[in-house]
Amino acid sequence: MTTLPPAQSQTPNQTQRPGRFRRTVAALLLGSTVLTAPALAGWAASRAEQNATPPAVTITQDTPSTFADLAAKVSPAVVNIAATQEAKAEPRAQRGPQIPGFPPGSPFEEFFRQFQDQMGQNGGPNGGQDDQEQAPRGKLGALGSGFIIDPAGYVVTNNHVIDGASEITVTLQDGTAMPAKLIGRDAKTDLALLKVKSDKPLPSVDWADSDKTRVGDWVMAVGNPFGLGGTVTKGIVSARGRDIHSGPYDDYFQLDAAINRGNSGGPTFDLSGHVIGINTAIYSPNGGSVGIGFAIPSNLAKEVVAQLKDSGKVERGWLGVKIQEVTPDIADSVGLPSAKGALVADVTADSPAQRAGLHQGDVVLTYAGKPVNNLRDLTRNVAETKAGDTVEVKILRDGREKTVPVRIDRLSDQTQVASVDTGNGSAGQEEVAPVKGLKLAPLDRAARKRLGIDDAVQGVVVTGLSSSVDVPIRPGDVIERVGDSEVKSPADVRHRVAEAEKAGQKALLMLINRQGNESFVALKLKA
Repeated sequence: MTTLPPAQSQTPNQTQRPGRFRRTVAALLLGSTVLTAPALAGWAASRAEQNATPPAVTITQDTPSTFADLAAKVSPAVVNIAATQEAKAEPRAQRGPQIPGFPPGSPFEEFFRQFQDQMGQNGGPNGGQDDQEQAPRGKLGALGSGFIIDPAGYVVTNNHVIDGASEITVTLQDGTAMPAKLIGRDAKTDLALLKVKSDKPLPSVDWADSDKTRVGDWVMAVGNPFGLGGTVTKGIVSARGRDIHSGPYDDYFQLDAAINRGNSGGPTFDLSGHVIGINTAIYSPNGGSVGIGFAIPSNLAKEVVAQLKDSGKVERGWLGVKIQEVTPDIADSVGLPSAKGALVADVTADSPAQRAGLHQGDVVLTYAGKPVNNLRDLTRNVAETKAGDTVEVKILRDGREKTVPVRIDRLSDQTQVASVDTGNGSAGQEEVAPVKGLKLAPLDRAARKRLGIDDAVQGVVVTGLSSSVDVPIRPGDVIERVGDSEVKSPADVRHRVAEAEKAGQKALLMLINRQGNESFVALKLKA
């Protein structure tokens, strides 16, 4: 236990305090009110208390002298995982730098590509050997980690460790190797659940409440880096809520404990020996650990794992909206005091959102009583809702808050998480009517043909921008609405902008259509 000593209090200046005290008392006595002795004593005590140095804040921090006891406690429940899949017939040179066990295009494949080039195709300690030598009988091998959550033999790991595997082998700390059966997997969160058979109960570990994990907390990671076997590293939680753009449910812990290839699927423990996260990815310019690792929080993982254990699959709720971030400019344009919430950019036809009456341009503020501070809050909360449940959704519409009941449907496997398109548009038409630096033109037949815009799209086409415009609009975009009004001509846009400036608005919300995808942008007005 390390305790910082309190700051030393400053000794009052004895030559100055009494002088000030006498002058103040004299002034009081010269006034119309005379203080009695008890009142004067009380007043003096009050003044002394106000002038006293405030007590120092004592900070305590548990600093473990060793992690040996913790490692001995949890390591028996951490396992090594070998996943094999049939090798393709093409020669190795044609297979390129793809890493076995990592699907092509996976964000995790790129993390280790450079290290693989440096140490050989396997990236293991015998880097000079090729895939056929490391995994004989025409099979490719991938190594990872996992941990036992149930003495009956349920093992948690990453989906990318076992993806596409024809055989999975789990090896315990004592060297016992057992074939494993895949119970279920979830690509969206990169989690998988395995099952092994054992004649006796297996050592297991429990989940922690990751919501209580703080930045700066000590953690210990255990895993199988580079196939070396059980390895322990320690560090702290560097950050929470990291989005590494690997999927719609990103909410990673960032850790500075050393995590390398082979640690994937392994656990990170708190000092009590409970699993706070599952090591999944690293950021690395060279393929090795640079102290930036990412782990799936246990509270997210245990809900997914529980569903995999019960049914072998994960069911998620579906609201049926495309959402985008509320920027400070958008917040100003819709009357929000801060940039929070999720802006509805589009509502899917025949979806729960449409049936409940949600509109394009609504800002979702809360979902089922939980605040929506960013896009991930809404995405995760909807996903965790059971199909058939009705939830209260608070929205901001036309400057007024409104609560809407929504009955959630089940997210099908074919339904993709919507994202705002950022494709480029192009147009060569000369300026017709510049408005706030936007060069606008009517959306006539010639413009539609040139830009490939469907007849169903109505609005004003952006033909160019002045160099001073700072707005995420591009030539070829079609402005469909300005504020709460549809626009059909540059004059309509100019009129709405003038009205907003007259009303003292700092920004104006506009709905644009870019190659068939609709989204909102905020046009800055006069400060």
